[in-house]
Amino acid sequence: MRCLYVDMDGTLLGPGGGLLAGSDGEVSLLAVRAIEACLRAGVEVVVMSGRRRVVAMEDARLLGQSACIFETGAGVVLDGETHWLTGDWQPGERTIHEQIADSGAAALLLERFAGRLEEHSPWHAGREVSHVLRGLVDVAEADALLVAEGHGTLRLIDNGVVRRRSPALAALPEVRAYHLRPAGVSKAAAVAAHQRMRGLDAADCFAAGDSREDLAVAQAVGSFWLVANALEHDAGIGAIASAQANVRVADGSHGAGVYEAVVTTLAERSST
Repeated sequence: MRCLYVDMDGTLLGPGGGLLAGSDGEVSLLAVRAIEACLRAGVEVVVMSGRRRVVAMEDARLLGQSACIFETGAGVVLDGETHWLTGDWQPGERTIHEQIADSGAAALLLERFAGRLEEHSPWHAGREVSHVLRGLVDVAEADALLVAEGHGTLRLIDNGVVRRRSPALAALPEVRAYHLRPAGVSKAAAVAAHQRMRGLDAADCFAAGDSREDLAVAQAVGSFWLVANALEHDAGIGAIASAQANVRVADGSHGAGVYEAVVTTLAERSST
């Protein structure tokens, strides 16, 4: 194997975003051991995150790596150079995030879904591309609204369950994170772009994640692992996973699931 693409929040990181946080509140080194196993085997580890570019770069640095995917695929940082994957939306005098704000698309969604959607504070600040929101909405309904109101070059995507919410969302049964971003941006597209830059064969790459956005990366890698906690927060994701031949569901959650994915994948590859 040549490369592991791994999501951070809800996948490699435990509850609360701790690298050493086990699923049941215990201290666990399994996430660290997963990375160690990759490094010992010469497998590049690429963070694929919804986090801001500077944060994703720091995550990569802490893992001893020089590449990362940030803002759910808005760009790839490779050996210090940023490659934007945002199509016609390009940074200039104003960031893409500011351009989207200028368009009124974010304000439209917040107004139409008042009581069900809000900014994902404090992580909405300092972003260069996507507007990060939280709440509980139907993304197909949101996208239809964007198209109807002249914002067809933007899409709202679901990036999984989050814990933080304001009192305004207290009545919702769960709260999910959403990214308003340029159409065509995705973690899957960013993974494919990284492979082209590195000259990697998709069959020699694998990935791990916890959301439907992550699961779409299965089309760009040889195998994809869904950590067990993904099923706890998305009743339909298991059926989507089972319909894809190269997708497996780990027995473990968070870092333990990533460790399972890494050691199993490396062992199976070495025996062939």
